[in-house]
Formats: sequence, C-alpha cells, structure tokens
Amino acid sequence: MKSVNPIKRGYLALEEWFNISFGPEWNPLYHLGTLTFFFFWVVLVSGIYLFIFFDTSLSGAYNSVEYLTHDQWYFGGVMRSLHRYASDAAVATIILHMFREFALDRYRGFRWFSWLTGVPTLWFVITLGITGYWLVWDELGLYVAVLSSQLMDALPIVQGSMASNFLEGHLTDRFFTLMGFLHLLGQPVLLIFALWIHVKRLSHVEVSAPRGLAIGSFLALLALSFIWPAVSHAPADLHKVPAVLNLDWFYLNIYPVLDYLTAGETWVLTIGITTLLMIMPWLPPKKTGAAAVVHLDECNGCGQCAVDCPFDAISVRTRTDGARWEYEVVVEDKLCAACGICVGSCHSSNPFRSSTKVLETGIDMPQFPIDDVRTRTRTALDALQGNTKIIVFGCDHAFDVAELQDPNVAVLSFLCTGMLPPTLVEYALKNGADGVFITGCRNGDCYYRYGNIWMDKRFNEGRKPVLRERVDRSRIAVFRGAVTDGKEIRDQLEIFTNQIARLKEDATISSSREIENA
Repeated sequence: MKSVNPIKRGYLALEEWFNISFGPEWNPLYHLGTLTFFFFWVVLVSGIYLFIFFDTSLSGAYNSVEYLTHDQWYFGGVMRSLHRYASDAAVATIILHMFREFALDRYRGFRWFSWLTGVPTLWFVITLGITGYWLVWDELGLYVAVLSSQLMDALPIVQGSMASNFLEGHLTDRFFTLMGFLHLLGQPVLLIFALWIHVKRLSHVEVSAPRGLAIGSFLALLALSFIWPAVSHAPADLHKVPAVLNLDWFYLNIYPVLDYLTAGETWVLTIGITTLLMIMPWLPPKKTGAAAVVHLDECNGCGQCAVDCPFDAISVRTRTDGARWEYEVVVEDKLCAACGICVGSCHSSNPFRSSTKVLETGIDMPQFPIDDVRTRTRTALDALQGNTKIIVFGCDHAFDVAELQDPNVAVLSFLCTGMLPPTLVEYALKNGADGVFITGCRNGDCYYRYGNIWMDKRFNEGRKPVLRERVDRSRIAVFRGAVTDGKEIRDQLEIFTNQIARLKEDATISSSREIENA
C-alpha cells in the first residue's frame, strides 16, 4: 500500500468534496491556473474602464475615484468593486495553486522550473496591487505610500529618501503620475513576461477557465460588488494620522509587520521567506526517471508524440539517418518528465506487430520498455483463473493496483495511463481477458497533465493512435481515483466484474439457442 502523508490525504479529501459538489469538470481546485487568468481579464477590463475617468494628478485622483464610486455607482462603482475583488481572487487562487502543488508533491523534480518562476510571479502581482492602492490617494493610499517608501529607503540600491516626499509634503504630480504609469503599464508588462516564463516549459497551456466556472465566478464577484462595494477612506492628509484603516490582507499583509520590525528587518523576513519558497524543490530534491529514447528504425517522424508531450520535451526535426522519412523526433532529456505518454502516442507501440522478436517502438521508456509491457501483460493474462478474467491497467501516481491482485484479476501499472497504447487493450481482450478495467489519476487531475485526456480521446474521439471501432467497448471500463480512493475503485471493479459475468452468461445462452435453432 502506498503511504500518503496527512497533508496530501487531507487535500485529496477536500478535492473529493469539491468533486461531489461541482463535478470534476467544474471543480475550481482543478482550474486554479485558468481561474487566475480569468480574474486577470476581469482586472484588465475593469481597470481600462476606471482609467478612462481617472485623474492622474495628485489633486484630482481622489475626486475622480469618488465620482466613479458614488456618482456613477451603477457602473463605475461596480467596475471599481470588480477590480478590487478580482484582484483579491487572483491572489487567492495563486496561493491555493501553490499549496496544491506542494500538498500533492508536484513542485519538485522536473517541475522545479515552474515552481521557481512561480514564486516571483506572485510578488509581481502583489506589488501591482500595492501601487493600485497608492492611486486612490485616500488615507489607506497614503499609509501604503509612506511605508512603501520606508521599505524602499532601506534598500542600499535606492539613493536619497523617498519617504521624505511624504514627511515634508513635497509630493508632486510628476511623482504621482510615475506611480500611475507603473501601475497601468510598467508592472502589467513585467507580470505578462513573468507569466510567460512561468509556463514556458509546458505545452497545451490552458488560459481559459471552463465557461460554467468562469460565469459562476463572475456572478459571485458581481454579487459581492453590490452587497459590499469597494469604497475609499477619507482623503489623504499628510498632517493627519488615520485612526482606523481597513487593510486588504491579500496585498497589504506586510505593512503591519513594520509596527514591530524595522524596514531592514522586514526585508530580511520577506526575502528569507521568498528564498525558502524558491529553494523548496531541492529540500530534498526529487529524482525524475530516465528520459524517453527515440529508435529511428521504428520512427517515421509523424510527430504525434511531440504533439502529445505535456512538457514540450519533444521536437520534430529534419531526418538525419538517411531514411526515406522526411522528419524525426528528438527528446530534450532535461525537459522530459519520464511520463511515457509519448509511448502511447506512437503507432509502433502495437503488441500485435510481432510475437517472436523484441517489440520496439519509435519512442520508448528505458525503465519500462514497450516489449516489457507486452511480456508482462501476456504473463499476467496466462496466470488468470476463474470464469471471469479481468486485467487492470493502473498508474504509478494513483491508487496502487497491486492491491487488486486476485486469481481472477491481473494488474499492470504504467508510468501514466497516457502511456497505455490503445492496441494493448485490444491485445488483452484477444489473449485471455474477459474485461479490461483502467484506473489512474482522478478525472481532471492527471499527474502529468494530459495523460487522462489523451487516453480518453484515443478511445472515444479518434485521436491517433485510435482504439479501433471493432473493439467491444462493453468489455472496457474506466474509473479513476486517487491513492486514497481504494474503496471506490474496488466497488467499481466488482460492479464491472459482475457486468462481464452477465455478458458472458448472456453470450452462452445466445450461443445455445443458435445451436438449438440450427
């Protein structure tokens, strides 16, 4: 039995509750990245509208925001609230996304780059929000501006004193306009660049949340905007200390620390936490399996493996071995996640191709070659006993299918179910299995991102290599579950076994009737 740490077990239980409530397709915990992009779009659209009416001068900023909030409450006020709450929601989804990757141990090994670049991206978002609070230029904006200046003054790279602008009342329109430029153009450009770097090593990156989830999230933001509209504090007054400030803890959580620590100590704390987060993939490091290997003798350069690779580790290039094919595929070892999805993509991964010699495919996994897959499948099938013989294909990152081993149940676990060639299912049904039961990571949550999706498309939607139409789908069942979903998987396997038994019984009765009528 696979060991599961309490954090992972608790998080999987939470995701299961969300699956029950929303279904896998709309489970927000499966779409935290795309939801973040959606909230960014809401922030962008609402921000553009607010900018149309915003006065970037020191004297006019507060009044222009008040006009939008109160005189144009029916639209401008709603836009301001949407801008505020979508910004908060983006930070919330980013933090949840980071915690999810940590809880499920998806931040180390080949994923180190995404984690390492994701931490500074969060800080880009937070600093963008901080400058947004400056621009309102109310008591909270002044509070943020003064303390931000103190923090900047503590850095040895900053010459002069920014804080003196506020303490001595020398703040000018030019300085304020500069902050407006940073918030409206400079910082967003940096954020876009940081996001591009963050997803650079991924392919098939989704930036659009499921429509239903996006609509539901927007309606929730809209309802919050009407129920609890965003409003300003009193106008900024350099000669007055505000008695009460309503902080936005998503963005301004560091400022109360300055009541207890100096600016320098606050920087040490902040940089220390950031550094710790960034080096977490190596505390301790996680080894990635051997990279996929290309066998040009069996590769025709079709490029399907390159299309299916979730981590952009495979490229198509001009042929180098003089074969009649125009192209070949090349694996970038440092990018390979060792998922084996490329093996399932290759038409040469066909166990029917030869029964005597070693089976080779165009691209293979050294730690679990396709020939071993066929051999172990055949061995498992030969060992099956009983009237109803079932073979279970599972995934190394989901429930341990070895626990399902039984005289009438054979098991084989893959690096990912996306590694499973569709022809292997047909092969198993033709060589002793009455039924094929496939399990793996939960729907919508493949450890390698696209293993489940590609497998389903190969089986049902004609994605190459396809599961041929002549294969009896009634003898195939797919039920996915996490490492903690053993009971549900056992129950579904029992239901499937009984279903296969009935199919065999019906086939026997039908055959007997045909003999009697002959």
